[in-house]
Amino acid sequence: MAATRKAKAAKKRPAVTDREPRHRQRLGLLLTAATAVVLGAGYLAAPREHAPLPAVARYALTTSLPDWKLLEPVNEVVYGSRGFDTFGETFLLLAAVVSVIVLTRPREARRGYFGEHTAGEREQQEIDPVQAADAEERQTRAADERELEGDGHPQRYPDDPDAEPLGIHGPERAESLTVVTRTAIRLAAPVLAVTGCYLVAWGYSPGGGFPGGAVLLGVLLLAYAGFGRRRIARVVRPAPLETAEMAGALLIIGTELLGLLLKGSFSANWLPLTEPGTIRSGGIVQLFSVGEFIEVGTGLSIAVFALLGVRRDWTREQHGDGQESDGSGEGGGSS
Repeated sequence: MAATRKAKAAKKRPAVTDREPRHRQRLGLLLTAATAVVLGAGYLAAPREHAPLPAVARYALTTSLPDWKLLEPVNEVVYGSRGFDTFGETFLLLAAVVSVIVLTRPREARRGYFGEHTAGEREQQEIDPVQAADAEERQTRAADERELEGDGHPQRYPDDPDAEPLGIHGPERAESLTVVTRTAIRLAAPVLAVTGCYLVAWGYSPGGGFPGGAVLLGVLLLAYAGFGRRRIARVVRPAPLETAEMAGALLIIGTELLGLLLKGSFSANWLPLTEPGTIRSGGIVQLFSVGEFIEVGTGLSIAVFALLGVRRDWTREQHGDGQESDGSGEGGGSS
């Protein structure tokens, strides 16, 4: 009977093959074909070169140059005719950044009255003395680090992997990448930074504050990936980034409100227009773009680095040097 049950169980188990099993091939092919049909229909229905312009496009072309001194109608639509919509979209990003900060905030220091914190620690030692054995916990953690290091000395993370021999086994512990990658980042980062500023400054080329802010985030991520967190710690901190973000938001609000106060319409132009092809052509369009560049660049940086530095928990840990942290191993802010 036992042999019969084993034989039946073996028949129920899937056979081991050298190829990955295929699931729902027909459904996948059907969805792929449907997507191809939709894309093909959209391509065929798209207006051709000599097709008449839609009313919105015609309005942008006839308004951009005479009214805003902008040679690029896209910027006129985004920051001029539809400036109020862009205003709302930018502050939706601000709301998303605030939500990320709330969800990833570090453990907050708890303040009590009349020695409540000290009394709580004393009670914790009486209830769970093992948890309060900080010295023994530090010794155990140090032994684990020495075992992982393998050389009998406390673990020390190198700044870069250039001095480490090739072909060694074990995880890479250096904060920065190889010299080839670091050199490539040094060459690419300034070019990207200048390109982002160019997208914001020159209103007669497609661009604006939103793509410029995304480029700024890309530069910071390149530096973070190539050189490690410590190299950008002075720049990527909660206090300066949040201050800059609020400054960008206030610049946008002030730019739009001055149009209401001086010209009687929210987002109306109140700056003098210069010749087309110059930085100041477009009036408040350029000023709005600069404010959005600051808001988007700092906001995205806050959100991304807050997620990168999210805490494992809100419990306090003791490190080997006696310093306390909140479980993340960094002891700094969330960004």
